[in-house]
Amino acid sequence: MYTITLGDKLDNMSDVTGGRRRRRRSDAERSAGAVLDAAVQVLGRHPDAKVEEVAAAAGVTRQTVYAHYPSRPLLVAAVIDRITAEAVATIDAANVDSDTVTEALLRWLDVTWRLFDRYPLLLHPSVTAIDQADSDRQHAPVIERLERLIRRGQASGEFDGTLNPAWLVAATIALGHAAGGEIAAARMTTAQTAAALRHSILRVYGAHEPR
Repeated sequence: MYTITLGDKLDNMSDVTGGRRRRRRSDAERSAGAVLDAAVQVLGRHPDAKVEEVAAAAGVTRQTVYAHYPSRPLLVAAVIDRITAEAVATIDAANVDSDTVTEALLRWLDVTWRLFDRYPLLLHPSVTAIDQADSDRQHAPVIERLERLIRRGQASGEFDGTLNPAWLVAATIALGHAAGGEIAAARMTTAQTAAALRHSILRVYGAHEPR
């Protein structure tokens, strides 16, 4: 006759408890993923949106959002992380290391500008609330790719070799923010701003429009 021992009962209880924990962890991960997906869509496009709007888009309560992201700046930082990952993947897919360096730079500008246009959050003042070290970490993958392009362009003679690459990176970022400000103030259209940004950056780099 089969006898159930105390050890068997404990093992069964452990299996049940472990299964419940795994389900709870899986449910929590799905919930966090839904919140972040919603935040990218809501905050990415409407930076002034309230946390309640993110919760509604995710189909959860406001309390659930804060359970995953205890403060709005932490939620914004997570959104920037997601957008940065998208930017890096898009830049790499655009093969910015091929053709002439100037053409690669213009593709880099096109990719990043389209992301700025798609996600106004990237140029919004709320992003400045993110810790500087965290901000530097988030921007590093994109900046590294730009600096690599700059060094290649200077080595090939396409870009002004007398300028420090770090200065050109800073100038590029500053011009991008200025362009976003012009659009936000409705002084220029997106098309006008994109053209002005392209022309200005080529001049700063000492580069010429590809023929």
